[in-house]
Amino acid sequence: MKKRDLKNILGDLPLTAEIYWTLRRSGKPPEGGFSLSRLKKALLGWMSQVHDIANKTGNNRRGKGKKVLVFTMLRYWLEQTMMMSLALKALGHDVTLAYLPYAHWKKSVNKFDLRRQARYIHTALKPAAGLINIISVLDISAEKEIPAGLKNDLPKAAYRDVQYSLLREDVNPDSDLYLLRMLRNQEQAGRMLAFFQQDRPDVVIVPNGSMLEFGITVKAAEYLGIPYITYEFGEQSERLWLAQNDDVMRQDTAEFWQTRKGAGLSETEWSRVREFFSARQGGGLWENFSRRWQGIPSQGEKKIREELNLDKRPVALLPANVLGDSLTLGRHIFSGSMTEWMIRTIDFFSQKQDVQLIVRVHPGEQIGWGPSVFEILSEVFPTLPDHVHLLPANAKVNTYDLVNIADFGLVFTTTVGMEMVMTGLPVIVTGQTHYRGKGFTLDVDSWDSYFEILEAVIKSPASFAPIRDQIEAAWTYAYRFFFEYPQPFPWHVQHFWEDEENWPLEKVFSDEGMRKFGDTFRYLVGEPVEWGKVH
Repeated sequence: MKKRDLKNILGDLPLTAEIYWTLRRSGKPPEGGFSLSRLKKALLGWMSQVHDIANKTGNNRRGKGKKVLVFTMLRYWLEQTMMMSLALKALGHDVTLAYLPYAHWKKSVNKFDLRRQARYIHTALKPAAGLINIISVLDISAEKEIPAGLKNDLPKAAYRDVQYSLLREDVNPDSDLYLLRMLRNQEQAGRMLAFFQQDRPDVVIVPNGSMLEFGITVKAAEYLGIPYITYEFGEQSERLWLAQNDDVMRQDTAEFWQTRKGAGLSETEWSRVREFFSARQGGGLWENFSRRWQGIPSQGEKKIREELNLDKRPVALLPANVLGDSLTLGRHIFSGSMTEWMIRTIDFFSQKQDVQLIVRVHPGEQIGWGPSVFEILSEVFPTLPDHVHLLPANAKVNTYDLVNIADFGLVFTTTVGMEMVMTGLPVIVTGQTHYRGKGFTLDVDSWDSYFEILEAVIKSPASFAPIRDQIEAAWTYAYRFFFEYPQPFPWHVQHFWEDEENWPLEKVFSDEGMRKFGDTFRYLVGEPVEWGKVH
């Protein structure tokens, strides 16, 4: 008998994994698991701070706050959500942290090792059990029958999970990975349905909320009518995105923009947003943003035109998104995917001699693990006419030099589309992006309307250029989106331990910390977001 088969058999026998882990007394996670040594070391100090904070504020009295369920999985999210859970406890809420012990979302794991990992996590987190409720989702007896309203979401969720896992849009529903994601999502749906019905919380808080078991937990809460909050981190330190009863990665800014669009930018705000975009275009870092947007500085319009052998015909710029990104998947409106839209667009331009097209593959693909848009498009178009240019992710070109030579833009969801409008270019938007419908882009919702307006813009790009008010609206929206839409929050998941050192709990709960972060903690438990309140 193979070792893996034996472990699966033992995994079905009650307490075998737990007894084995206890007898070994190594205190280490099983092979293939993850370590919480740093969290375990910090936990006692955090608890002491929570006790002191609760005693000072009177938040140690029961019944004052809300009944909150925080769902988590994977090491980095477990660390971040534990700190968040303790902070919510210090604010007087009754908090349950429900975790899955998986170390990976793409690999199957035998039940024996999975239960050992669960026991390891339980032991590491046990000191906090006196403050918050901590449960392993594996210990929940699942509902045997999943209602059709929720069950119908599972194939779509598994499909999206595989897209995300492989960073590609085409998925084989017969693949082992798809079947694994279907199984795990179904198990999660059954368990969370059972838990929510047995011990219904006032609010459910879930990181991301789009993918994997995070997304299914949200669907279970939504099915039962339980308020939920999803949140995610972008490129700014001390900021997070959050959404109430919505998928945060949809970045629905409609209510936010309706509240803030009437407020024009002050001179200080104009200066700030100009400085920000200058740094963004030049490839530098700026304030609390942790990412460089361009790998090389600007080389100038003349050099780019010479390198690409561009002539005086109009130039269309198509900046691609990263395949498999949460901000790309499922954002198609009339195309089957971003890839299909790009293929049909290149095919269209290949047959047009009166215009030039530049497809700029996203530089961020260089740090991914999936296939490149460049590879996919090169397979479809092994040769391209001279007036169509396909630039790979590692092309030694600054995207904003391409913006400067373009006459109009074509985008799926990339923020570069908004930035092109800010320079005065007409931009056709084909995907569901946060700046769509804000009054300064050319939005299309069908293939017919897309090609119709494309033909018109090619003939006279200047006729479709945004007017002064639209350009100003784009700049105003950009400022509001980058500096007001994200909410202040102390602990970013990507550099959590550095943030924890800068913002220990006692500092977060000081007068300074509460002035800065207090509103966000209220929003995280469901109090309405005050979009008009500027931080």
